[in-house]
Amino acid sequence: MTTANPEHVPRGTFGTQRLALKQALDRPLTSYYLLLGSSALLLTIGLIMVLSASSVNSFRVYDDSYAIVKRQLMWVLIGVPAAFVASRVPLRHLRRLAYPGYLAAIVLLALVAKFGVTVNGNKNWLAVGPFALQPSEFAKLAIVLWAAHVYAHKERRLGDLHHVMVPVVPGLLAIITLVVVGHDLGTALVLFAILLSMLWIVGAPARLFAFCLTIVGVLALFLASTSPERRGRLTNFVDPFKDYHDSGWQPAHGLYALSSGGWLGEGIGRSIQKWGDLPEAHTDFIFAVLGEELGLVGTLLVVGLFLTIAYAATRVAATTTDPFVRYMTFGIVVWLLGQMIINVGMVLALLPVIGIPLPLVSYGGSALVPSLVALGLLIGFARREPEAAAALAARRRPGSVGLAAGPPVGPDKT
Repeated sequence: MTTANPEHVPRGTFGTQRLALKQALDRPLTSYYLLLGSSALLLTIGLIMVLSASSVNSFRVYDDSYAIVKRQLMWVLIGVPAAFVASRVPLRHLRRLAYPGYLAAIVLLALVAKFGVTVNGNKNWLAVGPFALQPSEFAKLAIVLWAAHVYAHKERRLGDLHHVMVPVVPGLLAIITLVVVGHDLGTALVLFAILLSMLWIVGAPARLFAFCLTIVGVLALFLASTSPERRGRLTNFVDPFKDYHDSGWQPAHGLYALSSGGWLGEGIGRSIQKWGDLPEAHTDFIFAVLGEELGLVGTLLVVGLFLTIAYAATRVAATTTDPFVRYMTFGIVVWLLGQMIINVGMVLALLPVIGIPLPLVSYGGSALVPSLVALGLLIGFARREPEAAAALAARRRPGSVGLAAGPPVGPDKT
C-alpha cells in the first residue's frame, strides 16, 4: 500500500480562503484601500439614507422633498476636497496647525457659551444670519491634533506623570468644560473618551483612569439631574415604553423601526416611522431608519464598515515609527468608533438619548466635514507608510503594473 505525499494533497477550501485572505491583508496598500473604500461606502450610504429619512420632513417644511439632502450634498462637496487636501498635507505643516486649531476651538466654544443658540435643550450652536455652526464638532478634531502634537513632542519624557498630564489634561478639560456649559452632555462624553484614549496610548497609570471615570460619572449624573428632560431619558432608556408618550417616545419608535425591518428591510424609501412618529429621523436616529429600510443586513454592514476603518487605522498606528501619526490615528479611531457605538447604543435603547450623530451617515455639515478631514488624515498616514509609498511609486512607473500587489502567488512559469 502506498502513502500519498502530503505535499501533493490539495488544500481544503477553508485553508485556501484563509491563505488568500492573509496574503491580501499582508499587501502594502491594504490599509490604504480599506480606509478609502470603507469611508466612500459609508458616505454613499449616508447620502442615500439622508435622502430617504428626510424626504417627508423636508417636503413639510420646505415644500421640496430634496431640500435637506441637497444641503448634505453641498457639505459633501466641501468635505471631500478638504479630506483630499488633508491626505496630502505634509506632517510638519499639519503639526503647525495644532496650537492655532486648539485656540480657535477655545474661542468658538467661548462664543457659544456667551452667544450660542439653544437647540433641543443644548446650547451648542453659533448662528450668523442663515449660517449655523456647531463648534464642538470641530473641537474634536482640534483636540486630537493638539494632544497628538504635544505628546509626540514629549515622546522621550512621557515616563514622568507630570509630562503626561501637563498641558494636555488641563487643556482638554477646558474644552470639555465649555461644552458642558452649553449642556451638551453627549459631546462632552465623546471628548472625555478622546482624553482617556490619549492618556491610555501614552501609558498613563491605571489609578488615573479610575479617578477620571469616577469624576465623569459624578459629573454626568449631576448634569442629568439638572434637567427634567435629561433625567427622564436617563431613568427610562432601559424601558422606553414605561414613559411612551414623553421621554420614551423617540427610543420606542426607534425600536419599532428596527424591529419592522427584519433581515433585509422594507426597501429604500419605504420607512413608516419617518412619516412623523420618529423625531430626528435624518440626524441622531438615522440608524433606526436604516434598519427599517435595509434590515439587519444593512445595519451590520454599516457597523462592519466602521470596524473596518478601526482595523485599518490600528494597523497604521501599529506599524508607524512616527509617534505623532500613532497618537493622531488612535485619537481619531476612538472619536469615530466611540461616537458610532454611542449612537447605535442610543437607537437600540442600550444607552440614554444624548444627541450624538452617526459619523458620515447622519445629516449635518458641522459633523460631516471634520469627520471627512479626519478620515483624509488617516488615508494620508496609510499612503505614507514606507511600503505603501513604494508600491504607489512603483505603480506610477511605466512597465511596473502589479508591483503594488506584492510578489506573485502562483507557480513560477519561467
